[in-house]
Amino acid sequence: MTTDSEPQSGRLLHLGLLRFTGPDSSSFLQGQISNDTRRLTAGDPLLAAYSNPQGRVLAVMHLLPHSSGVAAILPRELVPPTLDRLRKFVLRAKVQMEDASDALQVSGHHGAQALRSAGIAVPQDGKGYVEQDGIGVGLVRPDSDRYWVIGAGGKLAQHGLVGEPRQADRIERDWRLADIRDGLPQIYLGTAEAFVAQMLNLDLLDGISFSKGCYTGQEIIARTQHLGRIKRRLYRLQLPGGEWRVGQSVRLNDGRSGRLVEVAPSGENFEALAVLGVQAAADSGEADLGGAAAVSSSGVVSSIAASELPLPYAL
Repeated sequence: MTTDSEPQSGRLLHLGLLRFTGPDSSSFLQGQISNDTRRLTAGDPLLAAYSNPQGRVLAVMHLLPHSSGVAAILPRELVPPTLDRLRKFVLRAKVQMEDASDALQVSGHHGAQALRSAGIAVPQDGKGYVEQDGIGVGLVRPDSDRYWVIGAGGKLAQHGLVGEPRQADRIERDWRLADIRDGLPQIYLGTAEAFVAQMLNLDLLDGISFSKGCYTGQEIIARTQHLGRIKRRLYRLQLPGGEWRVGQSVRLNDGRSGRLVEVAPSGENFEALAVLGVQAAADSGEADLGGAAAVSSSGVVSSIAASELPLPYAL
């Protein structure tokens, strides 16, 4: 039995899945995303950005080496436009791609005990991904106790891995809140093409390979890294109660401004990830942002009654 304070696990209805099959699927993705797909061949999960030629992130993907094909987890609302865009670059590559959001459902699980109790193997001994009877289990982060679980809906239900349907909103909220606390960014329709990968801290989260070959957006991402011109980074915010949404503009008491990347309720307040300028944090460390929050008609927050918590610059 779970308590109200324990995070709920189960199917994540806000997330969908792209599946890539064919002999050229790995090499095709190697030319499209920011991380090295050879790690998938070695059986590891992969965090990566899919960007436009200007280096602006179109989607953040969590990729798993499922036996039915490479599975890329991303927000369901981004699956159709991402699929359409990727298909333009297939050319002669022997790769097929599809929206597999219904064929392979996505569940998120906090902790390994429930999975083990259901008879499902979990990654261990340095491995990041295991699969059993078509049910794939991948670590969200190497140092985390959260797991992606993907598989046919019937099999997930048979093992009790989809959660209670009436708890769907709670399951999504708890997962997004855990992402915020882990510093894991997400891109939605409202923030697509708004940031380069380093603004989302993907270089600090092992989401970018700087040694692989060329890929879409690579020139801008590499230049940003090597010139040291990263003027905006991802930060974690604690927000007071109110109306908050992904993509909303914020302005802090120290003069910095930015946009919300992810937001989730936490008790009577909210927690969020936001891309902000780094200068004030570098000058003063953690900032005390006391004061009442006021949202103008344009949605800009003039001040935030919360403390700002910069994410670590080294993992």
